[in-house]
Amino acid sequence: MYPHETPAMRLSLLLLVAAAAALSAPAAAQMPPIIVPPPVIVGGGQQPQVPPVGIQQPAQPAAGAPGALSPEFYSQSCPRAERIIAEVMQSKQMANPTTAAGVLRVFFHDCFVSGCDASVLIASTQFEKSEHDAEINHSLPGDAFDAVVRVKLALELECPGVVSCADILALASRVLVTMTGGPRYPISLGRRDSLSSSPTAPDVELPHANYTVDHLIQLFTAKGFTVQELVALSGAHTLGFSHCKEFADRLYSFRDKGGKPEAFDPTMNPSLAKGLQAVCKDYLKDPTIAAFNDIMTPGKFDNMYFVNLERGLGLLSTDEELFLDPRTKPLVERYAANSTAFFDDFGRAMEKLSEYGVKTGAQGEVRRRCDAYNHGPVMPK
Repeated sequence: MYPHETPAMRLSLLLLVAAAAALSAPAAAQMPPIIVPPPVIVGGGQQPQVPPVGIQQPAQPAAGAPGALSPEFYSQSCPRAERIIAEVMQSKQMANPTTAAGVLRVFFHDCFVSGCDASVLIASTQFEKSEHDAEINHSLPGDAFDAVVRVKLALELECPGVVSCADILALASRVLVTMTGGPRYPISLGRRDSLSSSPTAPDVELPHANYTVDHLIQLFTAKGFTVQELVALSGAHTLGFSHCKEFADRLYSFRDKGGKPEAFDPTMNPSLAKGLQAVCKDYLKDPTIAAFNDIMTPGKFDNMYFVNLERGLGLLSTDEELFLDPRTKPLVERYAANSTAFFDDFGRAMEKLSEYGVKTGAQGEVRRRCDAYNHGPVMPK
């Protein structure tokens, strides 16, 4: 079992039902109101019952790739690699509907820290710490790591020592995006797995739930990503959940910029805020309590995340800030109105993210186990 896995994970499933005058935002006059029924708590290690979605048939991958990466990298050495990954992920997702969100989050946390090199998969030991020890990674779901382990085992039986864990994570993310209704985008292969994993870098390099848009833009542009790519990648929050501690400051003891106390963050829809206050009231005693990021279609990859932001239904402050900031609001509105535009931009951003900071050739290795180096970490000189 990986560190920080929560066996008794609890998800408060906030099921919003249409009903019109409860929305407080002026723009919501023509939208149905919202009623938040009593939350359903799922405990004892059970998975939330996310609505099932159909599995789309994937298109053929695009040809051509920069540098040493290639879409056909395993065509001779492990020709069934992508099929094996798809089969394992399909089985895992059907059994545990939160797998897609978990793997996507792990993939982002991996790529944004030292590049897409599977450094996030390294387990800590009593002798060597890893990215698992970073505070921001404590809530990464063990279910996602388990999914990667299952794929690795299947591939090692098929073609031992050939497919890197970094490539597995990139391909598994695409498979799960497509399975849950999202776009299929090109993925070039040939990544090597890292020879080190920093326990401090994630807390510095990854975006936090309370970051301002200024901070987010600085963080993304420093890594070569545009504001448009920032907003498009944020759309991955259409899947998954967040723990109450990540948005509790919007619900309790909230004060405006002048220091005036408010019942809750006034940019949040009142019905949602009151429902979350009830759901999260014991979050300090039970830090596993969480709510879906997209309370309308939590199990489907779609553009509802952006529609929700327009209605004041963003869960994290960083989510809602995207709709309030003049630099990002036009993109939120574009994606809310046009799912095709979102899918196109998300696919291109994911392709770019998947190639960020990759290691090839002698820069890394192909791990036999995704949670451990073949011969131990490379120590700094």
